Amino acid sequence: MGRLGVNLCGIELDNPVIAASGTFGYGYEFARLYDINCLGTFSFKGTTLHARAGNALPRIADCTGGMLNAVGLQNPGVDAVIARELPRLKTVFHKPVMANVSGFSVEEYAQVSSRLAAQEQVGWLEINVSCPNVHGGGMSFGTDPAAAAEVTRAVRAVTDKPVILKLTPNVTDITAVAKACEDEGADGVSLINTVLAMRIDLQTRRPVLANVTGGLSGPAVFPLALRMVWQISQAVKIPVIGLGGVSSAEDVVEMMLAGATAVQVGAANLVRPTACRDIIEALPRTLDRLGIENIRDCIGGART
Repeated sequence: MGRLGVNLCGIELDNPVIAASGTFGYGYEFARLYDINCLGTFSFKGTTLHARAGNALPRIADCTGGMLNAVGLQNPGVDAVIARELPRLKTVFHKPVMANVSGFSVEEYAQVSSRLAAQEQVGWLEINVSCPNVHGGGMSFGTDPAAAAEVTRAVRAVTDKPVILKLTPNVTDITAVAKACEDEGADGVSLINTVLAMRIDLQTRRPVLANVTGGLSGPAVFPLALRMVWQISQAVKIPVIGLGGVSSAEDVVEMMLAGATAVQVGAANLVRPTACRDIIEALPRTLDRLGIENIRDCIGGART
């Protein structure tokens, strides 16, 4: 394992940088711009049992320090992902990929997880119990420790591959949710997903988003995400993936010092499509400047 390498739930990554689900499609879109095999890995677009058209337009809005989205888990459904997207992905990405799974019932989470886990390309299952932009699924499971535990238990029963629960910040005590998932067999947690937010158009005096509310992402949420990674990494023994507003090599190091084993880059990909590549290329120089020999030494380093 090289200077930038980390081990995430038993699988070695060349570096800790992971493109976040919902911001990187199925990878081949970005492969036209650079060799995406430079990534540690990426989490592909959130997948549900059946195809979803997503929410009504408009579903994207700018704001100071970030953006709002209410896409609503638009995806072609798990069967189409397996039949069409994964074969195409295999031509451009030659590492294990992270499958992001969403559902509207515990049974749906288990069904989608079982089908995706059976695919050789899939290394990890990232179980999204944190999407704020759908009704009757997603965040409704992630705000209740008991419900999050039930989803974890159901997914754990259908696969031996690493299971990572993606947590919502829209709760009073995120550590309770993380510990409930750990107790039911989660191999890791990723956090944070977007923060529930909204904008109002001053001319129309109506909400900007058709969904009224959406998820806030971008640099504005980085300090909040960092605080939660700090808390969770001390509350559980399983690896933590930190995300939320990460846009530089310095942000990656800061997340890891707070306790993250790996770091996802989300909204930055939408603003600067080469963001992940640029961050990876900058990491060795950043470590040199900070006097850090090995990036693994950063993990939880702010607590020692």
